[in-house]
Amino acid sequence: MIKDTIIAAILCFALTTILCPVCIPVLHRMKFGQYIRELGPQEHQKKSGTPTMGGIMFIAAIMITTAVFAGKYPMIIPVALFILLFGIIGFLDDYLKVVKKQNEGLKVWQKLTMQIIITGVFAFYLYRNPQVGTEVIIPFSGVIVKLGWVFIPFVFFVVLGTDNGVNFTDGLDGLCASVTCAVAAFFAVAAIKLDIRIAPIAGAVAGAMLGYLIWNVYPAKVFMGDTGSLALGGFVSSFALMTRLPIFILLVGVIYLVEVLSVILQVSYFKITHGKRIFKMAPIHHHFELCGWKETRVVAVFTIVTIIMCLISYIGLN
Repeated sequence: MIKDTIIAAILCFALTTILCPVCIPVLHRMKFGQYIRELGPQEHQKKSGTPTMGGIMFIAAIMITTAVFAGKYPMIIPVALFILLFGIIGFLDDYLKVVKKQNEGLKVWQKLTMQIIITGVFAFYLYRNPQVGTEVIIPFSGVIVKLGWVFIPFVFFVVLGTDNGVNFTDGLDGLCASVTCAVAAFFAVAAIKLDIRIAPIAGAVAGAMLGYLIWNVYPAKVFMGDTGSLALGGFVSSFALMTRLPIFILLVGVIYLVEVLSVILQVSYFKITHGKRIFKMAPIHHHFELCGWKETRVVAVFTIVTIIMCLISYIGLN
């Protein structure tokens, strides 16, 4: 499985690296340019018009890699489908924003309804699948807990929370891809250690992120859009649930958690105090920018924090 995971990573890296220079000019010609909010940091205004929906490229690479390894590793198929379906939701959202010029994209209820339906089907699959079941591993204890019927609402909490966290993290050049690359690498190693035959798709995601970063590091030539961030959120949550590691998301995905909590705290405090703010801007990566940090520094620090948390989490696997 180690060999196949490495091959999957290399293959997906190569496919993403090839697809990006082919597709980016197409996105340019189709005028799929990113709209930058005027309320955001002023330095970001120069990014207006940069092609978005770049998630299409690495999703395609992941799907091709899945097709290569699905016969040998059938457990990767549900994760791949989850990535694809959440990517489609993101694509619809991006399409309405960029092409149809509807600033809000999908309405909140539309996006949430689709996510709930997909998550519900996945939760039922996990609940009925004897290979997965309702078990979760408690970090640093070696204890495995069976959640029973509580597992169903727990799946919704994990998926929707993680997906929003990943989505909020996609706000700086290379940030979401860098953080998720480290998280995917951890999950690949964890699956191998736990002997769960699903590691190749985590290797594929890590490889895809490395290939995508060639074009997404500062200054970015392409943005992943909701197409990419929702797909990556789908990967992180579905893979963690398939490997009984959802609680580990709190550790390896600490950046996702901090990002989404910063938004919740900012909005709540703003409403309670009638206009006051905790942070200069939320999500929190913008707060650090407005404190004087360069965009590249924020990305580097957030990625380093993720890598350290992944190393700590590996110890927690026992």
